[in-house]
Amino acid sequence: MSKTKILQEGQSYTFRSYFELSYEADEILAELNYSLVKSRLSLPKTTKKLESLSEIQNKLDDILPFVSLSNETARREILVSPILLEIVHYCHCQLRIEYYLKVNDWLKGSLDYLLRSTNNLLVIEAKNDDLTRGFTQLAVELIALAEVEENNIFYGAVTMGDVWRFGKLNKAEKQITQDINLFKIPDDIKDLGAVLVGILEGVEN
Repeated sequence: MSKTKILQEGQSYTFRSYFELSYEADEILAELNYSLVKSRLSLPKTTKKLESLSEIQNKLDDILPFVSLSNETARREILVSPILLEIVHYCHCQLRIEYYLKVNDWLKGSLDYLLRSTNNLLVIEAKNDDLTRGFTQLAVELIALAEVEENNIFYGAVTMGDVWRFGKLNKAEKQITQDINLFKIPDDIKDLGAVLVGILEGVEN
């Protein structure tokens, strides 16, 4: 008996649709002709000193006891945006927010944050504090990006604000790797920043 297809011909799917599908990530990605691997990623890291990230870390240590992070807007404003703006400051890279992309009826929607430098970096927020489904959505968005860009390797991260998880797409191998490691904010902010800058500047790892 043949396996029921998840994605239906003639149907339209936005990136958000993939977050809402009640299927495993590897099953969804298989229908987009990609495989999923989970392992510890060796991520690019800059050796530059990112001094102002220490300032952000100290500020977060001070204010987090007094701030409610119970909704996505609060987490975006307090935890995500300050870090990404600091990365833009270091890299002088382009930042696109809510960047619309349409490849076809199965791959379309808005990318939360797209940073462009030597390499591209995609960052999305996990809805409903669901990092697992958030990664599925990230993977699909990376596939869409790979359809319109010439690079072979693409990096992305999904975040709940206080937790970040990276993914890597290899176009030649049609494979997406989910990092089993997590970066936690504020404690890992300097390590996270070194990776974000390393990816954008094309640091060899």
